[in-house]
Amino acid sequence: MTETTLPVLITGASRGLGAALAEALAPGRHIIAVGRTTGALEELDDRIRAAGGQATLAPMDITVPEAMQQLCRSIHDRWGGIGLWVHAAIHAGPLAPAPHLADKDLDRSIAVNLRATARLVSYVAPLLGQTGRAVFFDDPVGGEKFFGHYGTTKAAQMALVRSWQAESVKTGPKVRILSPRPMPTATRARFYPGEDRAALSDIRDEAARLLPEILEA
Repeated sequence: MTETTLPVLITGASRGLGAALAEALAPGRHIIAVGRTTGALEELDDRIRAAGGQATLAPMDITVPEAMQQLCRSIHDRWGGIGLWVHAAIHAGPLAPAPHLADKDLDRSIAVNLRATARLVSYVAPLLGQTGRAVFFDDPVGGEKFFGHYGTTKAAQMALVRSWQAESVKTGPKVRILSPRPMPTATRARFYPGEDRAALSDIRDEAARLLPEILEA
């Protein structure tokens, strides 16, 4: 298979930008959709199939190493690799003052946003090879008040991704970091209750805007 015919792996595909990008990327590509919510993945599959596309659903938790290892082995055995990995999975720990961060929320934020991302990079890089591409999304709230759980671990995730990006310039895969506009997601609603959501970018419109950057050679 060539890069353009290899499947697309989307982690965090059950809702939000991940789901919208799965639909946007589906025409002409097989989507491997990873998410924790089986019902939401099945609804995504229905939408993709209704539009003539195909998807493989992987309802699993990215923080479970054995599950991710098995998924990547299965992808290798079936397709030999992937052409694109879009990582949209995130844990949005609750807002809290720095002296009052809860251990369980901080642990979960570290597990999803940093540790699972690091593991996935090591598992997925061989599937991408030299010619594939990986896409991540920045959210520069690190250092803002009350964002100790999410902002700290998201900033750490971006530091890791930027290291991989710098390391792979000459060898591949191509690593991209994109900056989505604010969207009316459930995560944002928790962070900014009472915000005027009419002023935010529609999720599908934002997926369409980002698509050329994701597919840029």
